[in-house]
Amino acid sequence: MTLSNLSREERRFEPPRELAENANVKEEAYERAARDREAFWAEQADRLDWGRTWDRVLDWDNPPFAKWFTGGTINAAYNCVDRHVENGQGDKVAIHWVGEPEDDTRDLTYRDLKDEVCRAANALTELGVKKGDRVAIYLPMIPETVVAMLACARLGAPHTVVFGGFSADALASRIADCGAKVVITADGGYRRGAPSALKPAVDEAVGKAREQGQEVETVLVVRRTGQDVEWTAKHGGDGGRDVWWHDVVDSAFPEHEPEMHDAEHPLYVMYTSGTTGKPKGILHTTGGYLVGTSYTHWAVFDLKADTDVYWCTADVGWVTGHSYMVYGPLANGVTQVVYEGTPDTPHKGRWWEICEKYGVTIFYTAPTAIRTFMKWGADIPAKFDLSKIRLLGSVGEPINPEAYIWYRDTIGGGKVPVVDTWWQTETGQIMISPLPGVTHGKPGSAMKALPGVAADVVTDAGESVPDGSGGYLVLTEPWPAMLRTLWGDDERFKDTYWSRYADQGFYFAGDGAKKDEDGDLWMLGRVDDVMNVSGHRLSTTEIESALVSHPKVAEAAVVGASDDTTGQAVCAFVILRESALQGDGTAPDDLIEELRKHVQKQIGAIAKPRQIMIVPELPKTRSGKIMRRLLKDVAEHRDVGDVTTLADSTVMELITTKLSSGKGADDD
Repeated sequence: MTLSNLSREERRFEPPRELAENANVKEEAYERAARDREAFWAEQADRLDWGRTWDRVLDWDNPPFAKWFTGGTINAAYNCVDRHVENGQGDKVAIHWVGEPEDDTRDLTYRDLKDEVCRAANALTELGVKKGDRVAIYLPMIPETVVAMLACARLGAPHTVVFGGFSADALASRIADCGAKVVITADGGYRRGAPSALKPAVDEAVGKAREQGQEVETVLVVRRTGQDVEWTAKHGGDGGRDVWWHDVVDSAFPEHEPEMHDAEHPLYVMYTSGTTGKPKGILHTTGGYLVGTSYTHWAVFDLKADTDVYWCTADVGWVTGHSYMVYGPLANGVTQVVYEGTPDTPHKGRWWEICEKYGVTIFYTAPTAIRTFMKWGADIPAKFDLSKIRLLGSVGEPINPEAYIWYRDTIGGGKVPVVDTWWQTETGQIMISPLPGVTHGKPGSAMKALPGVAADVVTDAGESVPDGSGGYLVLTEPWPAMLRTLWGDDERFKDTYWSRYADQGFYFAGDGAKKDEDGDLWMLGRVDDVMNVSGHRLSTTEIESALVSHPKVAEAAVVGASDDTTGQAVCAFVILRESALQGDGTAPDDLIEELRKHVQKQIGAIAKPRQIMIVPELPKTRSGKIMRRLLKDVAEHRDVGDVTTLADSTVMELITTKLSSGKGADDD
């Protein structure tokens, strides 16, 4: 496959001089890591505290099943809390927690966090949780979520965190698949200013899991909102199944001796929903994962733990929340912000208000959030003092160049580096990213693989493509935080990730990418999202970026719809910035043709959309990814498919209602 490489980006931003001079990682790291990858990763492992030093850095004797730091023992919770207290950092704030209701805040020092984790570990032990038992966590973004994860890690009980917005069916399938015997939840959480119940979904899920053969023994419930909850007796027994967190954790002993677990002991299972069929349980183990996440957090964000205040806005229900809110940052002893709510509650400046209050210096969020802020306008963040921010990060999908520029200029004051990070649930750690003290950043490019990581763009046959060409993104060498398998399904693991390039031994990520003329990498989204227009393979990402570069466009999603003439035609769904709308909330009549010509000018006639539809919202999953499959249904005039994984299932009704009214569509 060759992806047509049509768009060009000429802008460059060199690292600020002071940052470059004092950067944690300099240019020489690439060469040092390339010379001896295993020695490089051994050096990064030495940043952590081990019970027993490993015998071997990497065991790749039975690919694709990797083992890292074999013979070594380690405890993730000890590395995230105890060692900082022992090193005299007990009074340092670990978490500035901000609830969604205003004035609902808590600061936890590393000593507070250690005591809470020890109490929770003792309480779970009393509830019968042993090393190797699985625990499901279904909580809002509250401190108890972090405590629960670390308590499980301390005991060697693999956790599976399920996003609090998922349905009872989704929770039940995950409980059943990994065999969880305990579920940790809350009465509810706050969402857009109102309490949102969680316990009823757990009650339903536990019943459904039982039907699938998995008996949940205990449901541990945090009181967060004060909502009434049903209290359930243990199925088929006398004791209570449901237990209040404050009854068993708050009274538990605040000391707990951590066991050092084997480096390959399972740390957690994270399920990716997938488009069809059974969710995939991604298994991450302890030693390599902690090495990969703590090193990349320190390197990519140039972390100065003594002075930085870090904020990753991801929900802990996603891998970003695991790697770059819990394990990586806490292993590095950082002070960080954790926020419960949405960016527009109680007002659209809430995130920037929090940045100002806590003096946030490093800010990490998703392009979909950035584009939402663009839509709302730069006057909102302008009301707040963001001058302490020295580094901005982007995660989740490729960032459009214009969103990058807006982020850098509006949030970063026109001088702050932006690190656009590429990685996956499966990779566990950031794989491709600029290094802020080294890289001359290009808006929209993830640039190059980090030191110690080996990535390439290849053809169908697995041959490296030349600079200026596109193809499939692959990882050519194992890395520490890589998934070890799919829970209970080694064959599916091999088929899903390793079969396409089995002869070469490459991991295939499922993403398209291109190398520009300098050899720097540009992510083009899932290969499923590539269109074939008159024999040209075009990336939806490039066309979306062209649309977002228009000053009146806030966000865009592009799909390829069947076309009798060209095979597929470009169909675009566009959200306008609020300033571009007319008084009645509609788009100017001539804007659609203006946007079509804009794409033609930016990329070429081949990419000019056949149809542009102005819509109020786009269908997104709860992690912020656009569900293009549903937009394709609309573009091809089919009934819209399953909407259960959307963050807001009413979005598709909004889109179809607006388009059926004839507003916002154009078709030649």
